[in-house]
Amino acid sequence: MVEIGYKLACEEHGPRELVCNARQAEDAGFAFAMISDHYHPWTSTQGQSPFVWGVIGGISQVTATLPLVTGVTCPTVRIHPGIIAQAAATAAMMMPGRFALGLGSGESLNEHIFGDPWPAAPIRIEMLEEAVEVIRLLWKGGMQDYYGAFYTLENAQVFSLPEELPPIYIASEGPISASMAARVGGGFINAGSDAEKNLIIFRDSGGGDKPAYIEISVCWADTEETGRMTAYEQWPIPANTGELNRLLPTPTHYEQVAKMVTMEDVAEHVVCGPDPEPYIKKIEESAKKGFDHVCIHQIGHQQQEFMEFYTKEVLPHLTK
Repeated sequence: MVEIGYKLACEEHGPRELVCNARQAEDAGFAFAMISDHYHPWTSTQGQSPFVWGVIGGISQVTATLPLVTGVTCPTVRIHPGIIAQAAATAAMMMPGRFALGLGSGESLNEHIFGDPWPAAPIRIEMLEEAVEVIRLLWKGGMQDYYGAFYTLENAQVFSLPEELPPIYIASEGPISASMAARVGGGFINAGSDAEKNLIIFRDSGGGDKPAYIEISVCWADTEETGRMTAYEQWPIPANTGELNRLLPTPTHYEQVAKMVTMEDVAEHVVCGPDPEPYIKKIEESAKKGFDHVCIHQIGHQQQEFMEFYTKEVLPHLTK
């Protein structure tokens, strides 16, 4: 049976609100949550971007059963994988048995900010694979040295390690990263781009029956028109295609691109309005593609209303 999760979008909500939303998601019966890791929001309208590891600490103290996945963290440019190894180990200690480390190759929007060049996609994937190697080396415990193509460790040791190490899931929206995810990851994450094709590559490359996560953006609202307008104003990102979302460097650039798409363009990718049937259909379509974890991202600030809607109108149809 497919598990339904809730997206904690750090681009749209402040740290205290995210912690509160996580608690409410647990109470509402969501099977898991995913939390994004950004330095910038996509657009200034979204308006937030707290430090995810601080937020995770807060979530660990107000939830008791809700599994949490970073969806996703980039351990390659802005943050050295040795730091991610320490941060994720701490999170796993604070949430025993319910934390998973989702990793991806990132976006220029978040990663170029200290003046580092933004590598081409194949190089980013190589960096991500080496970063996973660094993280797992440090999770072995003891003093470690590492001299790789991209990263160096000298006399590094993560002293605080959980009894149960968290799984590492790899995000992919292309064939190279999909096969790499099968090779080095314990699971697969897709944000919705070429999902079925890349999941097939993941499975055929050795992914087997490992967990597969997909994210769906929706906008519950009192009317479909209101939902469409909110999605267009708050989250025009789904209308962008290809490599664009990996290359633009600032929220201003995404705002410029947003002027080139219409509300209808965004609505083609985002379920909007109060009717539960399109939401149920979208989840069922994802399950038919082979995803066993579907994470729902509610756009905008009506999070509590959305959770009430899902609890009453959507989840019961998916647990029969």
